[in-house]
Amino acid sequence: MSGLVVKPRARIYHGHEWVYSSEVQKVFGDPQPGDVVSLKDFRDRRIGTAIYNPDSQIVARRFSRRKQDLDLDFFRRRFERALDWRVSSLKLGTLPALYRLAWSESDGLPGVIVDRYGDHFVLQTLTLAMDQRKNLITQALVDLFSPAGILERNDSPIRAAENLELDVNGVLYGAAPDPFPVDINGLKMEVDLMGGQKTGLYLDQLDNYAAVGELAKGKRVLDCFCNQGGFALHCARAGAAEVTAVDISEPAIETASRNAELNGLAVNFTAANAFDFLKRLDGEKAQFDLIILDPPSFTRNRKAVKDALRGYKEIHLRALRLLSDHGTLATYSCSHHIGHDLFMEMICDAAVDARRTLRLLDRHSQRKDHPILPSLPESEYLKGYLLQTLPGW
Repeated sequence: MSGLVVKPRARIYHGHEWVYSSEVQKVFGDPQPGDVVSLKDFRDRRIGTAIYNPDSQIVARRFSRRKQDLDLDFFRRRFERALDWRVSSLKLGTLPALYRLAWSESDGLPGVIVDRYGDHFVLQTLTLAMDQRKNLITQALVDLFSPAGILERNDSPIRAAENLELDVNGVLYGAAPDPFPVDINGLKMEVDLMGGQKTGLYLDQLDNYAAVGELAKGKRVLDCFCNQGGFALHCARAGAAEVTAVDISEPAIETASRNAELNGLAVNFTAANAFDFLKRLDGEKAQFDLIILDPPSFTRNRKAVKDALRGYKEIHLRALRLLSDHGTLATYSCSHHIGHDLFMEMICDAAVDARRTLRLLDRHSQRKDHPILPSLPESEYLKGYLLQTLPGW
């Protein structure tokens, strides 16, 4: 097997699973893009097996500490192990219709994301080696689950880092369904597997929808970047006095409105730029008791972190001005480039400028079917806080 010799002090010696091009001491054999390669340390000892892409800054991604190949049996075993984890982590005898089956390195499948929506699966292959093996991945899913359809949603910009084609969407097996309703914590929400955000819905937020909804009874609620209405609908069902929800995407607002109708709920949905919407409400001296900020990622690389923080601070400053005393802010960031400390520092800076004192009520993260590897910080991307505004002391 061809492979790489990794330099001393590289991050892989500290538990990480990636090897950057700058960390390669020597290439041996003749590995081709997408090949499985052996990783060795500077004393010629094996440290694992990885997928290889010389066109990526991350030149190798380890998927096993043993000698291993990416054959059909490998994918079957990894999916079976991933399924067992979901059953135990979600503490359910049988799994719900919606869950993430595979979460990249966290399930030993670097670059593979598989989400299940009832009888249909949606696949994303974000690394070259896994993209080359889509047929094997598809066959493994068919063997284990006998699904009605397996769809490909490879429209993520992350693929560009692997020199992969963007906007590769289609049917890998069976047929694509028309948009259909699914059960989210007892609410009906329409899912469009070929046209919705991500793979159809934001499955990582399902538990947080319910947690925030529990706070909404009798409250005036503002849901910014509402997408298909997950937070807004849960708040309306909980008995909020009124719910206003905004998103820049008109198709998302149309879907959210249909979701409200499906559940017989009243929500004021508006298609608008959330930044402008918050600025206008601030000028009108509007007041809310619960505000939710769940924007898309403002940065996809470290170079854009400063600009992203400016954007985050602006919406937090506006939101804090709009909150009533003892009001609650539920705020989220889905960028792993902005860690917990940096995110909280930004919130505190916004609170100082807004002249508000905040009390931390709770911390939120991604759902357990998106497992986190502590040694791989990139596997933990979603962070959230519940904060309460206090009156002036």
